[in-house]
Amino acid sequence: MKLIKLIAVFLIINFSALGIGSWLMNNGPRSAWYTTLNQAPWTPPGWAFGVAWTSIMVCFSIYMAYLYLKTPTTKVILLFGVQFMLNVIWNYIFFNQHLIGLGLAVIVALTLVVAAFLLVFKNELKLKTLLIAPYFVWLCIATSLNAYILFNN
Repeated sequence: MKLIKLIAVFLIINFSALGIGSWLMNNGPRSAWYTTLNQAPWTPPGWAFGVAWTSIMVCFSIYMAYLYLKTPTTKVILLFGVQFMLNVIWNYIFFNQHLIGLGLAVIVALTLVVAAFLLVFKNELKLKTLLIAPYFVWLCIATSLNAYILFNN
């Protein structure tokens, strides 16, 4: 029962991050600024972002619930908080403020934080570590998209 409650809490927090980030981006992906940029040929269609982020946050919420049950430490909560802030702020920096270089720095930092989750806690979570893999893979793709825009515009 405790696991279910923790999953629900992390789902609420993680989907709140997506909601706040979406609000902060101010219609960014559909803005004239973004649509006229030279984008990477491997940029997924718009609908893929919603599907990807929904799947990622469900998996990440389950991962965080298991991790918090196994390792309820300040380190886990701080790392989660840093991940939350970086995830939210990237939308504002990139889409709202059009600061592509700073956006790249933020998304690289976010990728490193998620990699830290993947590597630091793998012994505690063993096979459940795979639940965070989609987040890491997606961030690698998103980082490449941000970098492409920076270097080709």
